[in-house]
Amino acid sequence: MKKQVVVIGLGRFGSSVCRELYALGHEVLAIDQDVEKVDAVNDFSSQASVANATDEKDLKSLGVRNFQHAIIAIGDDLQASVLCTLMVKDLGVEKVWVKARDLQHQKILEKVGADRVIQPENEMGIRVAHHVDSEKIVDYIELSKDFSILELAATKKVINRSLEELSIRANYNCVVLAIKQDEHVNIAPVQEDVVKEGDVLIVMGHREDLKRFEDKGL
Repeated sequence: MKKQVVVIGLGRFGSSVCRELYALGHEVLAIDQDVEKVDAVNDFSSQASVANATDEKDLKSLGVRNFQHAIIAIGDDLQASVLCTLMVKDLGVEKVWVKARDLQHQKILEKVGADRVIQPENEMGIRVAHHVDSEKIVDYIELSKDFSILELAATKKVINRSLEELSIRANYNCVVLAIKQDEHVNIAPVQEDVVKEGDVLIVMGHREDLKRFEDKGL
């Protein structure tokens, strides 16, 4: 479904989000005060405008209130980030996601109404740490402080065995959401499905249970 998204702040993070959303077929309004940054995404957005994101008149004139989603990527300027978040929320944008530079910034943004706060460097750091921690981990998604989704490469210990034989839920309290083989993804696999060489198991659970499965089950 096509969405209307305004991306405010066109640094590396903001411009990357802008380009990808546009490539996915969404209507994207890109905003920044820097002319060069706006020009750089002109071909990768529905509309790219030079404007002051902390000026309510500018935001109104661009029709920001008509957008369903806002991504505010002014991570380095705490005051501008907070002020822009307040204004965009007051304009009635349904979902406002904001980039934060640190935990203190995140807490402030949450208090002023940001629907989701993103710390790209922190989140990427966590993912890299998990990759280094285990060669079995293909990818890592943190759902909350305690729960995660892991993509785990199947080892010889589980290859040619069915999910029923492995009893992952019963033994480790983890749920196998899907089994991935190259470009094919078996969503919601059944107990009779057999894990094959080259498979990647997409598993959800508590961090401690996932670690137990990774260490003992794989």
